Amino acid sequence: MTSISPISLPGSSLSYYDVQSAVEAVVPGAFAKMPYASRVFAENLLRKSTAQVLKDGLPAILIALVTRSHDKDFPFYPARVVLQDLLGTPALVDLAGMRDAVAEAGGDPRRVNPIVPTQLVVDHSLNVEVAGSEADAMSRNMETEQRKNAERFEFLAWCKKAFTNLDVLMPGSGILHQINIERMSPVIQVNEGIAYPDTLVGTDSHTTMIDALGVVGWGVGGLEAESVMLGRAIWMRLPQLVRVQLDGSVRPGVLATDVVLALAEFLRGQNVVGAILEFHGPGAAALPLADRATISNMAPEFGATAAMFAIDERTLDYMLLTGRTRAQVDLTRAYAKAQGLWADQFAQAQFDRTLAFDLGIVVRSLAGPSDPHQRISLASLKTKGIALESPDVPTTGPIPDGAVLIAAITSCTNTSNPRSMIAAGLLARKAIERGLTRKPWVKTSLAPGSKAVELYLASAGLLEPLKQLGFGIIGFGCTSCNGMSGPLAPAIESEVLSRKVHTTAVLSGNRNFDGRVHPHVKEAFLASPALVVAYAIAGSIRVDVESGVLATDSEGTNVLLSQLWPSDAEIDEALQASVKPEQFTSVYDPMFRRGAADAPGTEGDVPVRFAWREDSTYIRRPPYWEDEFTSVGNFAGLRPLAVLSDNVTTDHLSPSGAILPDSAAGEFLQSRGVAPVDFNSYGTRRGNHVAAIRATFANNRLKNEMAGREGSLTCLQPEGVVMRLFDAAETYMQRGQPLIIVAGKNYGSGSSRDWAAKGVRLIGVKVVVCENFERIHRTNLVGMGVLPLEFPAGVTRKSLDIDGTETFDVEGVEGVSPGPDSQLTLVIHRTSGSVARVPVVCRIDTEEERQIFAAGGLLQRIEMEFMKAAV
Repeated sequence: MTSISPISLPGSSLSYYDVQSAVEAVVPGAFAKMPYASRVFAENLLRKSTAQVLKDGLPAILIALVTRSHDKDFPFYPARVVLQDLLGTPALVDLAGMRDAVAEAGGDPRRVNPIVPTQLVVDHSLNVEVAGSEADAMSRNMETEQRKNAERFEFLAWCKKAFTNLDVLMPGSGILHQINIERMSPVIQVNEGIAYPDTLVGTDSHTTMIDALGVVGWGVGGLEAESVMLGRAIWMRLPQLVRVQLDGSVRPGVLATDVVLALAEFLRGQNVVGAILEFHGPGAAALPLADRATISNMAPEFGATAAMFAIDERTLDYMLLTGRTRAQVDLTRAYAKAQGLWADQFAQAQFDRTLAFDLGIVVRSLAGPSDPHQRISLASLKTKGIALESPDVPTTGPIPDGAVLIAAITSCTNTSNPRSMIAAGLLARKAIERGLTRKPWVKTSLAPGSKAVELYLASAGLLEPLKQLGFGIIGFGCTSCNGMSGPLAPAIESEVLSRKVHTTAVLSGNRNFDGRVHPHVKEAFLASPALVVAYAIAGSIRVDVESGVLATDSEGTNVLLSQLWPSDAEIDEALQASVKPEQFTSVYDPMFRRGAADAPGTEGDVPVRFAWREDSTYIRRPPYWEDEFTSVGNFAGLRPLAVLSDNVTTDHLSPSGAILPDSAAGEFLQSRGVAPVDFNSYGTRRGNHVAAIRATFANNRLKNEMAGREGSLTCLQPEGVVMRLFDAAETYMQRGQPLIIVAGKNYGSGSSRDWAAKGVRLIGVKVVVCENFERIHRTNLVGMGVLPLEFPAGVTRKSLDIDGTETFDVEGVEGVSPGPDSQLTLVIHRTSGSVARVPVVCRIDTEEERQIFAAGGLLQRIEMEFMKAAV
């Protein structure tokens, strides 16, 4: 079997590739047992089976999908690529640099061009320079954004013209995930008369939000996105497929955020790292699409690759609500039922595991102080020692212990959810009616992910009360959740630092890792938008908001949260009256008409190659095709740059937030004439590798066991001198000293940030050895030519007594073969003269990855392919 002919779609002039017939032809009776993701992968194989990549033949790969085999490579061709700007801009910088490399090697640079349709949304450069308590916050923030990022936006304007199949939505449009789920995805694609499922990858780990629509998609690093953009398959092995049975119903007063925080705690405990989750059961069926989207968005916080919901009537209702055409909705229904993707067609589906979760146990909660799965029910705040029985929170200074410095309703997880947003607005209105205000030290902001949010909040009469409490709209983009909280008021920052106040943030986002939200915030807690409003009023995390006194009203009467919390009936009534399809069409129709009018041009409109500027601190030609990066090299005499514990995130490896003046990046920028007020963020500087490498391990909450104290520090060896980590890395680079990182569990969790891999490679790290990797970061390491190794079960840096004074060799790299049982030997040379030999698992998982690693990295491999094709 080499190809399958499409058949007609019932009730349509379109055709489709019938997965059931193809599967039944090779394994009779097997189709009904296939989970949702397997059926989508099978369709992708059938439709792409003419490509000369199926070395084992199509039947063998179909059998592997049917039997849930996890040791056979298969290709996956996503239909689309979506990019946010913090990873998307560096990805396009890489493609521009590849054009130069191809041209200088004698090839045609025009061949370096996206083949797969690609959409970039500038949504991560908005900084909360001006808080939502200021009347002109949005206009001032956007003016600052345009000024600071002018070089980046100039480069993106060139990309939009120079590359085909690329669309760019400039700032102020909203965030990628919300635009993706509200408009970009058709759910079912049509091309040349063939209907097929929409699929995608995106340069943000929360790309998984699209899974709520039944669209298979997940986050990848910029490197993998570039590969897909250029038409290459993702070669993968089928992840574990896990059914999550949702039973029961959500309690009154509980919001989608509470549900997802409870699921994050539960699923992290079930070790679903790398798995594709599929939600079924009566609880899943009853959830509105927006609640499903809140769950799917948080898949990275579960550790999962994707979090799927099958297509059903609620999917179609949401499509109509957000302005999709009736014809597109009818196509989606017909295709899903014909192809076996409708929600009631999975009764016999078989999974690697089944987990059960009762929605009825969920209560109002926070998550923190530094991880999304650290759930704390509001009722337990006192017993856990977080809240106090009778907190002494002044109305005006001084700033109290546990002060909430930042209260942010931020875009990603919760402003996709109209019900959650309306609940926050109703609570704000009741608070204003009681004469309540935010505490003066709380910096407040509302940054919706969609411009439709402003319209339905205005329709419900809720914008004004939110503004009065300081939650005026400051812009449409990703902010505090991504470390773009902006500056604190100077007087507040001075008091916090001089008195060493224990400070916190409360935000409605999905990330609260150490040091992420703001460098002067000790702890960060995730919460529903309504609770964010409540904590802005309370002013301190020490307030028992669930059962204690939230605040005192204008008449001196105590106010309880229960008196402000809107009933489910109030929320639903406002929801039904205020959220309309025309709000979405009025936002998106002109936005995408404009995109069509500004369609990418040809190389005749702009130069084929980008005109790099040597003085730019934002955009610089990348170095990846220089000789030192185009081979594997040797793996002897490696010195540790860092010895790290568990749960090291990509925020530790390459933070995206504020740049401090005394950091390596801050000193570099000042040496180039950039004033601290114009530093912008680490994330916005990733188009210039010279600036970006100075973000590597720059998190001031890093705990490097070699340094003995917290901070971006290490101990230079063999001198034994503790110093700033980047300064030590520079010294090692001058010595030609290759480096290794040693770590614990869950290394590289968090954002799909390829600079977390690029940075370590550019400062000389050749190997990372740990107990286990998060999926995206491991892929990024291979893509940068960094060798990922895992200790065998029961072996850790502690059991091996590694302290950073050792040197290491890795034996057997030249003959490495991919696979789950691939082993190398880590040789540990101690200062005492003793030598230990430890077997380690090589996490180069596929043949494709082996070839990428052998070339020195993915970008080098792609350039070689372009040159080979030109011969």
